[in-house]
Amino acid sequence: MFEDPGKICIITDLDGTFLPRSKKPLPQDLAAVRRFEAAGGLFTIATGRTVQASRRYPEELGLKSPMIVFNGAGIYDAAAEKLVFMHPLPDTACAMTKQILADNPHAGGEVLCADSTWVVNNTPHEQEHVRICGIIPEYGTPDEVQGTWLKVLFAMDPEQIPAFIAYIDAQHFPDVDFIRSDKRFYEMLPKGVSKGSALTAYRKLPGMEGFTFIAVGDFDNDIEMLDAADYAVCPQNAADSAKAHADLVLSRTCEEGTMAELIDRILAGKETA
Repeated sequence: MFEDPGKICIITDLDGTFLPRSKKPLPQDLAAVRRFEAAGGLFTIATGRTVQASRRYPEELGLKSPMIVFNGAGIYDAAAEKLVFMHPLPDTACAMTKQILADNPHAGGEVLCADSTWVVNNTPHEQEHVRICGIIPEYGTPDEVQGTWLKVLFAMDPEQIPAFIAYIDAQHFPDVDFIRSDKRFYEMLPKGVSKGSALTAYRKLPGMEGFTFIAVGDFDNDIEMLDAADYAVCPQNAADSAKAHADLVLSRTCEEGTMAELIDRILAGKETA
Protein backbone atom coordinates (compact mmCIF):
# COMPACT_ATOMS: atom_id res chain seq x y z
CA MET A 1 0.00 0.00 0.00
CA PHE A 2 1.08 3.60 -0.53
CA GLU A 3 2.16 5.19 2.71
CA ASP A 4 1.65 8.64 4.19
CA PRO A 5 2.01 11.12 1.27
CA GLY A 6 4.05 13.33 3.59
CA LYS A 7 7.00 10.95 3.21
CA ILE A 8 6.71 10.41 -0.55
CA CYS A 9 8.68 12.23 -3.25
CA ILE A 10 7.47 11.87 -6.84
CA ILE A 11 10.21 12.50 -9.36
CA THR A 12 9.07 12.51 -12.97
CA ASP A 13 10.50 12.74 -16.44
CA LEU A 14 9.05 15.57 -18.53
CA ASP A 15 8.57 14.84 -22.25
CA GLY A 16 6.27 11.91 -22.89
CA THR A 17 5.59 11.46 -19.18
CA PHE A 18 4.46 14.63 -17.42
CA LEU A 19 4.35 16.77 -20.55
CA PRO A 20 2.14 15.93 -23.56
CA ARG A 21 3.08 16.80 -27.13
CA SER A 22 2.07 20.43 -26.54
CA LYS A 23 4.85 20.68 -23.90
CA LYS A 24 2.31 22.31 -21.58
CA PRO A 25 1.22 20.46 -18.41
CA LEU A 26 -2.40 19.34 -18.45
CA PRO A 27 -4.69 21.21 -16.01
CA GLN A 28 -5.77 17.95 -14.36
CA ASP A 29 -2.15 16.99 -13.76
CA LEU A 30 -1.29 20.36 -12.23
CA ALA A 31 -4.35 20.17 -10.01
CA ALA A 32 -3.33 16.68 -8.88
CA VAL A 33 0.18 17.88 -8.03
CA ARG A 34 -1.35 20.63 -5.86
CA ARG A 35 -3.50 18.04 -4.03
CA PHE A 36 -0.45 15.87 -3.47
CA GLU A 37 1.61 18.76 -2.12
CA ALA A 38 -1.29 19.87 0.11
CA ALA A 39 -1.18 16.36 1.60
CA GLY A 40 2.51 16.89 2.40
CA GLY A 41 4.14 15.16 -0.58
CA LEU A 42 7.12 16.41 -2.55
CA PHE A 43 7.06 16.68 -6.34
CA THR A 44 9.95 17.36 -8.70
CA ILE A 45 11.34 16.55 -12.13
CA ALA A 46 14.22 14.65 -13.71
CA THR A 47 15.09 15.95 -17.16
CA GLY A 48 17.80 15.94 -19.76
CA ARG A 49 17.44 19.70 -20.04
CA THR A 50 20.07 22.17 -18.91
CA VAL A 51 19.76 24.54 -15.96
CA GLN A 52 19.04 27.31 -18.48
CA ALA A 53 16.16 25.34 -20.02
CA SER A 54 14.82 24.19 -16.65
CA ARG A 55 14.69 27.47 -14.74
CA ARG A 56 11.10 28.15 -15.78
CA TYR A 57 9.72 24.96 -14.22
CA PRO A 58 9.98 25.97 -10.55
CA GLU A 59 7.70 28.90 -11.35
CA GLU A 60 5.43 27.17 -13.87
CA LEU A 61 5.02 24.00 -11.81
CA GLY A 62 5.52 25.50 -8.38
CA LEU A 63 8.49 23.22 -7.69
CA LYS A 64 9.99 23.59 -4.23
CA SER A 65 12.47 20.70 -4.34
CA PRO A 66 15.71 20.45 -6.37
CA MET A 67 15.53 19.09 -9.93
CA ILE A 68 17.64 16.44 -11.63
CA VAL A 69 19.03 18.01 -14.82
CA PHE A 70 21.41 17.03 -17.65
CA ASN A 71 20.00 13.46 -17.56
CA GLY A 72 21.64 12.98 -14.16
CA ALA A 73 24.88 14.94 -14.49
CA GLY A 74 23.53 17.61 -12.15
CA ILE A 75 20.99 18.45 -9.46
CA TYR A 76 19.80 22.06 -9.46
CA ASP A 77 18.28 23.88 -6.48
CA ALA A 78 16.24 26.76 -7.91
CA ALA A 79 15.74 28.35 -4.49
CA ALA A 80 19.50 28.56 -3.96
CA GLU A 81 20.09 29.19 -7.68
CA LYS A 82 22.93 26.71 -7.85
CA LEU A 83 23.87 23.18 -8.77
CA VAL A 84 24.07 21.21 -5.53
CA PHE A 85 25.47 18.15 -7.34
CA MET A 86 27.51 17.97 -10.53
CA HIS A 87 29.36 15.17 -12.35
CA PRO A 88 31.22 16.61 -15.38
CA LEU A 89 32.42 14.87 -18.52
CA PRO A 90 36.14 14.04 -18.75
CA ASP A 91 38.53 16.49 -20.42
CA THR A 92 38.69 14.15 -23.42
CA ALA A 93 35.03 14.86 -24.26
CA CYS A 94 36.01 17.71 -26.59
CA ALA A 95 38.28 15.51 -28.71
CA MET A 96 35.67 12.74 -28.82
CA THR A 97 32.97 15.20 -29.88
CA LYS A 98 35.17 16.57 -32.68
CA GLN A 99 35.85 13.05 -33.95
CA ILE A 100 32.17 12.07 -33.83
CA LEU A 101 31.04 15.16 -35.74
CA ALA A 102 33.85 14.86 -38.31
CA ASP A 103 32.83 11.26 -39.02
CA ASN A 104 29.08 12.01 -38.87
CA PRO A 105 28.50 15.49 -40.33
CA HIS A 106 24.75 14.84 -40.52
CA ALA A 107 24.54 14.74 -36.71
CA GLY A 108 23.53 17.91 -34.95
CA GLY A 109 25.80 18.67 -32.02
CA GLU A 110 25.06 20.45 -28.76
CA VAL A 111 27.34 20.78 -25.72
CA LEU A 112 25.50 21.35 -22.46
CA CYS A 113 27.58 23.14 -19.84
CA ALA A 114 26.87 24.02 -16.24
CA ASP A 115 25.73 27.53 -17.14
CA SER A 116 25.37 27.61 -20.94
CA THR A 117 24.42 25.64 -24.05
CA TRP A 118 26.62 25.57 -27.14
CA VAL A 119 25.51 24.47 -30.61
CA VAL A 120 28.57 22.99 -32.33
CA ASN A 121 26.87 21.56 -35.44
CA ASN A 122 23.70 23.42 -36.39
CA THR A 123 21.53 20.99 -38.36
CA PRO A 124 17.72 21.16 -38.73
CA HIS A 125 17.22 18.51 -36.03
CA GLU A 126 19.51 20.48 -33.70
CA GLN A 127 17.51 23.63 -34.41
CA GLU A 128 14.34 21.74 -33.48
CA HIS A 129 15.89 20.66 -30.17
CA VAL A 130 16.80 24.27 -29.34
CA ARG A 131 13.23 25.30 -30.15
CA ILE A 132 11.78 22.58 -27.91
CA CYS A 133 13.99 23.62 -25.01
CA GLY A 134 13.20 27.31 -25.48
CA ILE A 135 16.79 28.46 -24.99
CA ILE A 136 19.15 30.94 -26.60
CA PRO A 137 22.40 29.03 -27.18
CA GLU A 138 25.93 30.06 -27.99
CA TYR A 139 27.40 28.94 -31.33
CA GLY A 140 30.92 27.77 -32.05
CA THR A 141 33.23 24.81 -32.51
CA PRO A 142 33.87 22.29 -29.73
CA ASP A 143 37.22 24.01 -29.09
CA GLU A 144 35.43 27.33 -28.55
CA VAL A 145 33.03 26.01 -25.90
CA GLN A 146 33.47 27.75 -22.56
CA GLY A 147 32.28 26.13 -19.36
CA THR A 148 32.15 22.78 -17.61
CA TRP A 149 30.95 20.07 -20.01
CA LEU A 150 28.15 17.97 -18.48
CA LYS A 151 26.52 16.40 -21.53
CA VAL A 152 26.76 16.29 -25.33
CA LEU A 153 23.61 15.76 -27.39
CA PHE A 154 23.62 14.51 -30.99
CA ALA A 155 20.45 15.05 -33.03
CA MET A 156 19.46 13.42 -36.32
CA ASP A 157 16.70 11.72 -38.26
CA PRO A 158 15.40 8.64 -36.37
CA GLU A 159 16.31 6.43 -39.32
CA GLN A 160 19.96 7.47 -38.93
CA ILE A 161 20.15 6.61 -35.23
CA PRO A 162 20.85 2.83 -35.53
CA ALA A 163 23.89 3.38 -37.77
CA PHE A 164 25.07 6.17 -35.47
CA ILE A 165 24.79 3.89 -32.43
CA ALA A 166 26.75 1.19 -34.26
CA TYR A 167 29.45 3.77 -35.04
CA ILE A 168 29.66 4.88 -31.39
CA ASP A 169 29.83 1.29 -30.15
CA ALA A 170 32.72 0.54 -32.51
CA GLN A 171 34.82 3.41 -31.12
CA HIS A 172 34.96 2.13 -27.51
CA PHE A 173 35.24 5.66 -26.16
CA PRO A 174 36.65 5.61 -22.60
CA ASP A 175 35.17 7.24 -19.48
CA VAL A 176 31.80 8.10 -21.04
CA ASP A 177 28.44 6.43 -21.58
CA PHE A 178 25.88 6.98 -24.33
CA ILE A 179 22.10 6.85 -24.03
CA ARG A 180 19.19 7.32 -26.42
CA SER A 181 16.90 9.95 -24.90
CA ASP A 182 14.43 10.29 -27.78
CA LYS A 183 13.88 8.75 -31.20
CA ARG A 184 16.02 11.62 -32.59
CA PHE A 185 18.60 12.15 -29.85
CA TYR A 186 21.67 10.24 -28.66
CA GLU A 187 23.68 11.60 -25.75
CA MET A 188 27.16 11.40 -24.27
CA LEU A 189 27.26 11.39 -20.47
CA PRO A 190 30.01 10.87 -17.90
CA LYS A 191 30.70 7.19 -17.19
CA GLY A 192 28.15 5.74 -14.81
CA VAL A 193 25.96 8.87 -14.84
CA SER A 194 22.21 8.59 -15.36
CA LYS A 195 18.99 9.83 -13.83
CA GLY A 196 19.34 6.77 -11.59
CA SER A 197 22.77 7.74 -10.27
CA ALA A 198 21.42 11.23 -9.64
CA LEU A 199 18.47 9.78 -7.72
CA THR A 200 20.96 7.93 -5.51
CA ALA A 201 22.70 11.27 -4.86
CA TYR A 202 19.31 12.95 -4.32
CA ARG A 203 18.54 10.63 -1.42
CA LYS A 204 21.59 12.07 0.37
CA LEU A 205 20.47 15.71 0.12
CA PRO A 206 19.60 17.39 3.44
CA GLY A 207 16.02 16.69 4.50
CA MET A 208 15.46 13.75 2.16
CA GLU A 209 16.15 11.08 4.73
CA GLY A 210 13.35 8.55 5.10
CA PHE A 211 11.48 9.50 1.93
CA THR A 212 10.01 6.93 -0.42
CA PHE A 213 10.83 7.83 -4.02
CA ILE A 214 8.32 7.16 -6.78
CA ALA A 215 9.95 7.61 -10.20
CA VAL A 216 7.90 8.10 -13.36
CA GLY A 217 9.39 7.75 -16.84
CA ASP A 218 8.71 6.64 -20.38
CA PHE A 219 11.96 6.02 -22.26
CA ASP A 220 15.39 4.38 -22.22
CA ASN A 221 17.08 7.27 -20.39
CA ASP A 222 14.60 6.80 -17.52
CA ILE A 223 15.33 3.11 -16.91
CA GLU A 224 18.14 3.59 -14.39
CA MET A 225 15.93 6.02 -12.45
CA LEU A 226 13.06 3.54 -12.45
CA ASP A 227 15.44 0.89 -11.09
CA ALA A 228 16.86 3.23 -8.42
CA ALA A 229 13.43 4.28 -7.11
CA ASP A 230 11.39 2.58 -4.42
CA TYR A 231 8.44 2.39 -6.85
CA ALA A 232 8.72 2.63 -10.63
CA VAL A 233 5.82 3.94 -12.71
CA CYS A 234 5.28 4.32 -16.48
CA PRO A 235 2.55 6.00 -18.48
CA GLN A 236 0.63 3.84 -20.92
CA ASN A 237 2.54 5.40 -23.84
CA ALA A 238 5.97 4.41 -22.45
CA ALA A 239 8.40 2.39 -24.51
CA ASP A 240 8.28 -1.35 -23.83
CA SER A 241 11.89 -1.17 -22.64
CA ALA A 242 10.83 1.19 -19.84
CA LYS A 243 7.63 -0.69 -19.00
CA ALA A 244 9.72 -3.80 -18.34
CA HIS A 245 11.21 -1.99 -15.32
CA ALA A 246 7.93 -0.65 -13.90
CA ASP A 247 6.07 -1.73 -10.79
CA LEU A 248 3.01 0.00 -12.20
CA VAL A 249 1.98 0.84 -15.77
CA LEU A 250 -0.81 3.39 -15.67
CA SER A 251 -3.89 3.18 -17.88
CA ARG A 252 -3.50 6.77 -19.15
CA THR A 253 -0.98 8.22 -21.58
CA CYS A 254 0.80 11.54 -21.14
CA GLU A 255 -1.95 13.08 -23.28
CA GLU A 256 -4.65 11.87 -20.88
CA GLY A 257 -3.40 12.80 -17.41
CA THR A 258 -0.76 10.32 -16.30
CA MET A 259 0.15 12.25 -13.17
CA ALA A 260 -3.45 12.75 -12.11
CA GLU A 261 -4.01 8.99 -12.30
CA LEU A 262 -0.90 8.25 -10.25
CA ILE A 263 -1.61 10.84 -7.57
CA ASP A 264 -5.23 9.75 -7.25
CA ARG A 265 -3.93 6.24 -6.55
CA ILE A 266 -1.45 7.51 -3.99
CA LEU A 267 -4.00 9.62 -2.13
CA ALA A 268 -6.44 6.71 -2.18
CA GLY A 269 -3.75 4.46 -0.71
CA LYS A 270 -3.94 1.94 -3.54
CA GLU A 271 -1.24 -0.66 -4.12
CA THR A 272 1.35 -0.02 -6.80
CA ALA A 273 0.75 -3.22 -8.72
